[in-house]
Amino acid sequence: MTTTTMTAQVRTGGKFLFTVLAIASGLLLCVQSRINGALGAKLGDPIAASTISFGVGLAALILLALLVPAVRSSVRQVPRALAQGRFPRWYLVAGAVGALIVFSQAAAVPLIGVALFTVCLVTGQAIGSMFMDRVGFGGATPRKINALRLLGVVLTILGVIWAVSPRGADAQLSTLLLPMALSMAVGMLMGFQGAANGVQAAAYGSATAATLVNFAVGFVVLVLVMIVRLPAGVELHPLPSTWWHYIGGLLGCLFVGITAMVVKRLGVLVTSLSAVGGQLVGSLLLDAFFPAPGSVITTATVMGTLLTLLAVGLASVSGARNAKKVHSQSSAA
Repeated sequence: MTTTTMTAQVRTGGKFLFTVLAIASGLLLCVQSRINGALGAKLGDPIAASTISFGVGLAALILLALLVPAVRSSVRQVPRALAQGRFPRWYLVAGAVGALIVFSQAAAVPLIGVALFTVCLVTGQAIGSMFMDRVGFGGATPRKINALRLLGVVLTILGVIWAVSPRGADAQLSTLLLPMALSMAVGMLMGFQGAANGVQAAAYGSATAATLVNFAVGFVVLVLVMIVRLPAGVELHPLPSTWWHYIGGLLGCLFVGITAMVVKRLGVLVTSLSAVGGQLVGSLLLDAFFPAPGSVITTATVMGTLLTLLAVGLASVSGARNAKKVHSQSSAA
């Protein structure tokens, strides 16, 4: 076996592993959406629920940094990277996008359900991530939107709509336009968040450090919003007593960390589409083992999920071909 062949196999195996991790991040995001939505409904205030979720995640990351020397060392690189200007400082806005994601989960899911929330979020993800890949955001090599990649995006959207159609058919869309628009806008921003966090992870030398910065910025934003709201009065329902209402922040840490780690290897579009597949698989598992009121699993749900996973495969193959072509052209030059 030649060295070139062995290298190709390692790259293929590595790409497969990172794709699996991206799919896993989608599973985490799906569960997080359900949990934060439930917490927002219990408290009667999505901003308060978002603040609690981010606070728990930030506390866990700080504790990790205190206990693990390698993480503590990478966190020490944060002020140095900022002082040296290793990336534009406005990339820190990714933390505010993270706060907006959690807020949309807490605010929109109780109103439109996980089904329509997923449709809107995924549609925004597909469009926003394709744009991020096209412009080469964060110093990445721009990737052309060829027919296969465009087909992957279209099939992703169709697959999600097909998968959630049994649960969303009875929705009165005229009364739900605002939360749906919010979810779609947040989905479009998720491509930027993943790319910006990937750049920060490279600058700090650790995805964990990038995740901690993301949560710190998002938590500060949410606390400031809560302070601004105090004069008007904030009435909250009693805190829920069940432990699982408070683990959304921990799942968010894993989601942001995994995305920051894999986005440089897969590109923004393939990372997002893989996460979409994970969201749909997670939705199936939640509806099967922890069903919400009115949730059902039908043939359309299963077939829509399979179609979306096929779309992820098409986009991954196309992305690999584009990357190989760009690499060959660079080597020839």
